[in-house]
Amino acid sequence: MANETEHHETQHCFPAVNSSCIKTKRSTLEHNIMYVIFSLLSVWTVFLNLLVIISIAHFKKLHTPTNLLILSLAVADMLVGLIVIPIEGMKLTATCWYFGHIFCGLYSILVGLLLTESLFNLVLVAVDRYVAVCHPLAYPHKITTYRTLIIVCFSWLCSSVYNILFFTHNGFFNPSRREDLCDGHCPFLVSFAWSVTDLFLCFLAPCTLIITLYLRIFYIAQQHVRVINSLMKSGKHVTEGSAKRKSESKATLTLGIVVSVYLFCWIPFYIISVAGNTVPPTTVNALMWVLYCCSGLNPLVYAFFYSWFKKSAKHILTLKIFQQASPLVI
Repeated sequence: MANETEHHETQHCFPAVNSSCIKTKRSTLEHNIMYVIFSLLSVWTVFLNLLVIISIAHFKKLHTPTNLLILSLAVADMLVGLIVIPIEGMKLTATCWYFGHIFCGLYSILVGLLLTESLFNLVLVAVDRYVAVCHPLAYPHKITTYRTLIIVCFSWLCSSVYNILFFTHNGFFNPSRREDLCDGHCPFLVSFAWSVTDLFLCFLAPCTLIITLYLRIFYIAQQHVRVINSLMKSGKHVTEGSAKRKSESKATLTLGIVVSVYLFCWIPFYIISVAGNTVPPTTVNALMWVLYCCSGLNPLVYAFFYSWFKKSAKHILTLKIFQQASPLVI
């Protein structure tokens, strides 16, 4: 009777496999709540980023270098909401990995690719805004739509190559790596050397570059505000100066939110990547989900602060984009 009770209480991911991982028991209520939360988060992320993608792709006036970078960022974030969040939600709810060892490696590469590319897109947006604000006369010649498209494609290629090398060298496809692991587990195990390399290439260097560029933009924006204020005091170009000052203030606020969201979402991820096994699993899951939620915040930061997005979203949701002249409306 004691053995039957113990067998009943202990659940395994694969009951017929001796090397199966033990499955954490959850009540029906817990399952339902978790599924609802993850489903809503997935739909929210996909919906917002899809609005951005359709807007930029459909309306011809939005085919600019800056919007092309936002489009690339939205594609990466939408795939996070479409693939990563549902799978991570199932893994966290069921506490088991049911998709096999090979797909575990491929899935890890995909997650790394999307997160890395999302980060690289933030860097490209920072560079684009730096040239636009600090070198406005040179911007139309240096930053063209064609050059931006090439840079975006090259960025996706570099992210793919880097993540394939990263997960291959860490033994994600090596059978011997699975000897000490139970079936039903897809861990994220990385050597210390690769953790340090990844920390520098995919966080410290991009973070330093982004902050440096934004600080320079802030400085130039403040100079513009001072000039505008002096012109307004002298009674010259009052209306023009007022509108310009409002625009600069809005740009400064938007950049501040961009930097804050970036640091808030990415710093926890690299804390756990360096700390490794010393961090409790619950903390790891919480910090990783903060990173996934960043994909749902990016559209709010990069799109909702632009007037064109509000107009395009209204046309999309009211189905006016199916009208013949809709690409020229905005």
